[in-house]
Amino acid sequence: MEIKQLLQLVKEGKMSIDEAEKLLKKLPYEDLDFAKLDHHRALRTGFGEVVFCQSKTPEQNAEIFAHFYAAGKNVLGTRADQTQYEAVKQSVPGAQFDPISRCIIATEQHLTPKGSVAVCTGGTSDMPVAEEAAKTAEFFGARVSRFYDVGVAGIHRLFANMEQINQANCIIAVAGMEGALPGVIAGLTDRPVIAVPTSVGYGANFEGLSALLTMLNSCAEGIGVVNIDNGFGAGYLAAQINRLVCDGKSKEER
Repeated sequence: MEIKQLLQLVKEGKMSIDEAEKLLKKLPYEDLDFAKLDHHRALRTGFGEVVFCQSKTPEQNAEIFAHFYAAGKNVLGTRADQTQYEAVKQSVPGAQFDPISRCIIATEQHLTPKGSVAVCTGGTSDMPVAEEAAKTAEFFGARVSRFYDVGVAGIHRLFANMEQINQANCIIAVAGMEGALPGVIAGLTDRPVIAVPTSVGYGANFEGLSALLTMLNSCAEGIGVVNIDNGFGAGYLAAQINRLVCDGKSKEER
């Protein structure tokens, strides 16, 4: 529950001061010993805390999800596996798991998608990272369009989709191998491009380092680069950019 909502309930007499005090004691964070849940993050940043499931036990993930969900929050978990999901589902029956992106999503409050984020990949093998980005952006309220397998090895595939890609407020370009896709897209658009190098490729790609260096050294303007395989970071940033654009349009309309 958000603080404004809590205060409004107290004001309207629908919640006692004692009940409000119990809830406020959990703020700004709730201590579970092994984790400290940040219930104030949405107030500070606009987006709530996300659970990085990897390396946590199934039981730890399940408890974290249960506490966030009980507080009336939507919960996103990244880098999860099937075993972790099964444990979470015991605590939060409505939780959904996408095995491609490895994301667990439990939705308490429905968000109406707004704006537009385009997610592009160099190849089909880049889809797990791209889907992590897409699911993240969608979770935080962005409308996402996917353009997969449009890499430079068959650049006509990219050209055939550029008109649609250019309608987005922000573009995420995901590529392994030599990582050329973001630079090419940036040279064809006036939208900001978030480049995501993946570890996809043969031996000399150094598990994504070759793609990372290509993206960092691109001569095309308007590119920001996240870490190797960091689909979550790209999706989060894209959602922030999309929100700013949508909020700006709303103010103009007012």
